[in-house]
Amino acid sequence: MVKSGRPRATSRAELERLGFELFEQKGFDATTIDDMAAAAGIGRRTFFRYFASKNDLVWGDFEGQLERLRELLAEIPGHMPIMEALRTAIVEFNHFDEGTVPWHRRRMDLILRVPALQADSTLRFHSWRAVVTEFAAARSGLPPTDLEPRLIGATALAAAVTAYEMWLDDPGSDLSVLLDATLRRLAAGF
Repeated sequence: MVKSGRPRATSRAELERLGFELFEQKGFDATTIDDMAAAAGIGRRTFFRYFASKNDLVWGDFEGQLERLRELLAEIPGHMPIMEALRTAIVEFNHFDEGTVPWHRRRMDLILRVPALQADSTLRFHSWRAVVTEFAAARSGLPPTDLEPRLIGATALAAAVTAYEMWLDDPGSDLSVLLDATLRRLAAGF
C-alpha cells in the first residue's frame, strides 16, 4: 500500500536513506522489506529491483566500491613497496567528505555490530580481501594462492577492520588517521 502524500522513492540512494531511518527507529532486525517499501511508497517487487535483500541495502554499491579500490591500487606507481601502496590506496579508498562521514559511520556501525549483518560481512570481506590479495600477488610475482599474497590480504583486512572498530568506539577520532596507523604498524611488523 502506498502512503498518500509521500512521493514515491525511485532511487537506490533514497531507499538507503529511508531504510537507515527505519533501522534507527525500529532496529535492523525488526525492520522488514515491506516496511521499507511502504515508507518509500513503492511495492515490495519494486524494492527488489534496487536491492536483492535488506543486507544489500546496508552495503550500498559494494561492487562499485570494490572496483574503485581496484582502480586506486592500479594507479599506485610500480616502484612503491607493496605495504606502502596498500596503505596509500586503502586510506584514500576510505576517505569521505565531511558531510558523508555521519552516514558512513551509521553504515559501518550496522555492518560491524549487528549480528545478522556480521555473517553477511564475511562474504563481502572475502571479496575485499581478494582484491588486495590479487594486487599483492601481481606486485610480488606470486600466484594469489601463495602464502605471502594471501597473508597480506588477510592482515590488511584485519588492520582495516581494527581501525573501523576504533573509529566507531570514539566518535571524535579520524578514520584516515586510524587506518594509516594500523596499516603502518602492520607494515612495520610486531
